Amino acid sequence: MKNIIKETHNVNKRITASEVRLVGDNVVSGVYTIREALAIAATQELDLVEIAQGGDFPVCKVMDYAKFKYLQKRKHKEIKSNAQKVVIKEIRFGPNTSDHDFDFKLKHAINFLQGGAKVKVCVKFVGREIMFKERGELILLRFSQGLEAYGRVEQLPKLEGRKMSLTIAPLVGKK
Repeated sequence: MKNIIKETHNVNKRITASEVRLVGDNVVSGVYTIREALAIAATQELDLVEIAQGGDFPVCKVMDYAKFKYLQKRKHKEIKSNAQKVVIKEIRFGPNTSDHDFDFKLKHAINFLQGGAKVKVCVKFVGREIMFKERGELILLRFSQGLEAYGRVEQLPKLEGRKMSLTIAPLVGKK
């Protein structure tokens, strides 16, 4: 497994400044030489971690760096697991789609929306069918009307090259 959190902090001997501003628990805050700061960290059996660069003196904190990294990884993993993954299902039509095919695909779209997925509905024009753009738009609008109870239109019909598409998102609270 790759290390998700990159080491962005200088720790102990990797701190290059000669004087640092020291903060942390059980520490008298102030400006110390790097040797004094390292000695204070060593007496507490903790690490000296550079948390902020810049200013007159870099700010260093006395802490358990391994525990700090562990907590950061755990927090990152929790945020990642709480993030919603958006699933987009695509349904394709032609401008001359029959009613039976339309109803069949409408039922599939209802199932997708109830499952929490977005639905992208496309009408693809092949050859000279591009002359019947109105038919494609009518199919998309009729499809969106059939799904009004299950989702809301997120993107109105839009022609992109030879494809006209419409995006429908599930209603909030319905699953």
